[in-house]
Parts: sequence; C-alpha cells; structure tokens
Amino acid sequence: MNSSTIIEDILELRKTGLGTIAFFYFDFKDTLKQAAQYALFSVLNQLAAQSDAYSSILSDLYSSHDSGSKQPSEVALKECLNKMLAFQEQGPIFIVFDGLDECPDSTGTPSPREKVLNLVQWFVRSRHPHVHVCVTSRPEVDIEAVIQPLASQTVSLHDEGGQMEDIKNYIHFFINSDKCARKWREEDKELIIDTLSQRADGM
Repeated sequence: MNSSTIIEDILELRKTGLGTIAFFYFDFKDTLKQAAQYALFSVLNQLAAQSDAYSSILSDLYSSHDSGSKQPSEVALKECLNKMLAFQEQGPIFIVFDGLDECPDSTGTPSPREKVLNLVQWFVRSRHPHVHVCVTSRPEVDIEAVIQPLASQTVSLHDEGGQMEDIKNYIHFFINSDKCARKWREEDKELIIDTLSQRADGM
C-alpha cells in the first residue's frame, strides 16, 4: 500500500462525512515542496476548503494580518492550525505527508528536512485524539530516529518482495513503451531492467 492508496481510502470516508483529509507530497525537484512552511500553508488551505468552521478560523488569520498583506509567521500558522485541530465537532482529521526523505538534509541550520521533522513532531505532540498523521519515507537514519519514537504503528515495504516486483514491472513497462528502447536487443533490455530494479532502493 502506498500513500496514494491511503489517500483514496480516506477520500472515500470524506465523501460519507466521516473524515477530513489534508495531504502533502514532498518533491526533491521543487524547493517549495521541500519546505515545512509551505506544507503548513497547504494543510491549512485544504482543511479550510472542507469546512465552514475551518474556513472561518483561517479567515480570522487573514484578517489579523491586514487582509493578507502581511506574511504570517510559522508560530501564527501553527496557532491557526491548532485551532482547527482542536475543533472536534468536524470528526477525525487525517494528515498525510508523503516522501519525507525527498527533503534535503544538507543545507542550512536547521535543514529543510529537520524543519519538516519538527513539524511532524509538532502534529503528533499536539495530542488531539481525533487527528491521525501518516508519514511515508525511505528508511533513512535521521528520519527513523525522529519518527520511530512518535509512531504508534509502522509498516516497512523497503525489503518486501512485492515492492521490488512492482518496481521491476514498472521499469519493464516503461522500457517496452518507449519508442527508442523498443529497438534495443532483448538482452540489453533485461540488463537495464535488472540493474535499475536492484538499484532503485525501494523507489
């Protein structure tokens, strides 16, 4: 099961009025999608779009910052989000952060990844019983060190045979769909498929 499957299942709950969801995909190719503050903005906007009560809370933040002419601080954003999370009448809230390992951990102090990990810690430690946080990532040491103590459940797909088979099938499909690659010798195709599958590192 990947994050897309999780999100699809929760969206079905939302259709029946049994849940609210916000999700954020981190992306190593897009610096905005590596930033904790951008993730905060995204979650706030998604929740506000699903509830009049949440929308009202976000409107108050907008008004208090001169109708958007002033940039709210991270503290102000968290205070706003905390008000939404505390509003239990809306039912369960599901927050999904996908691909946390795509945030770089090598630039700045704290690094973009550290800021995102701090955000995840903040969500979990806010201790709202109806708020459920799901994080997906490759098993990198710094991420595991922070996430493991917070997690009530963990699922590892990294070394699962099914995961590796899915990756191999995807590469096989891609190579056989590509006009240039279709001209290659079969033994070259197999070599590329096997090499990429082994080096995919679960991705």
